[in-house]
Amino acid sequence: MNDFKGKTAVITGAASGFGLETSRIAARLGMHIVMADVQADALELSSAEVAGLGAQVLPYRLDVSNPAEVDALAAATQARFGAPHLVFNNAGVGGTGGLVWEASVKDWQWVLGVNVWGVVNGLRAFTPMMLAAAQADPGYQGHIVNTASMAGMLSLPNMGLYNASKHAVVTISETLYQDLALVTDQVHAHVLCPFFVPTAIHLSHRNRPGELSDHHARPTPSQLIARAMSQKAVTSGKVSAAAVAQMVMDAVAANRFYVFSHPRSLGTVQQRMEDIVQLRNPSDPFKDRPEVGAELRAALRSASA
Repeated sequence: MNDFKGKTAVITGAASGFGLETSRIAARLGMHIVMADVQADALELSSAEVAGLGAQVLPYRLDVSNPAEVDALAAATQARFGAPHLVFNNAGVGGTGGLVWEASVKDWQWVLGVNVWGVVNGLRAFTPMMLAAAQADPGYQGHIVNTASMAGMLSLPNMGLYNASKHAVVTISETLYQDLALVTDQVHAHVLCPFFVPTAIHLSHRNRPGELSDHHARPTPSQLIARAMSQKAVTSGKVSAAAVAQMVMDAVAANRFYVFSHPRSLGTVQQRMEDIVQLRNPSDPFKDRPEVGAELRAALRSASA
């Protein structure tokens, strides 16, 4: 898709980070934009800003883990703009981090609910609508972008819950690519795998639903260590959210499936793939940055001493 003007984009997690930056780019390209987010106050501000760029904007407050709310989003989109041309299943949370056995049931329910079910609900609600539009119009082109992470390509320690959610998004997206190719040449899939980019994902607990909060549970030492390291890595990232959003739009224009914010990190992905093919035990994921692994190991062992 090279001509974005007059087309419609649906973007979840649109009030901040990649979602907001993509909304800004879409507005400058002349698209109609459905901006969806769970945080009502931030959504009000961000949608007003994007509308100020000249775009027609439909702000929509929803929880992507709720299938009925996502269905209602799809219906509202259809009523206002018709079938969308770009669906960006972008909403996500960082989770609690920590040793994988220390995550509570509510931790798992919260992170998988947003990161996995949010994508599933978006696909279920919008893909049939896009396929119907393609069948009705030979000139229609649609693109579905799912936000995963480099954590969906690797298995970094002390963040197993987040890894699991993002590995799920990668394989869902790869399967979506193959499934769409069986039935149409007009609707396409993409997966975004960012690494550490300065967004507010390390603050995502602020939107955690009360019924999924462990109000009386203190974070474990490993979870506190994970939070501190994640905050440091995210806030010190050198690739901006705006740059990643442009990568997404470039990938849509070029019909390129994989979108990596840090392609130099693919060497670690290759190492993991070679471990699997050669039946080796998993390699040290910090081989290229041994000081990070040493810091994490020392902190965890000190905490348990």
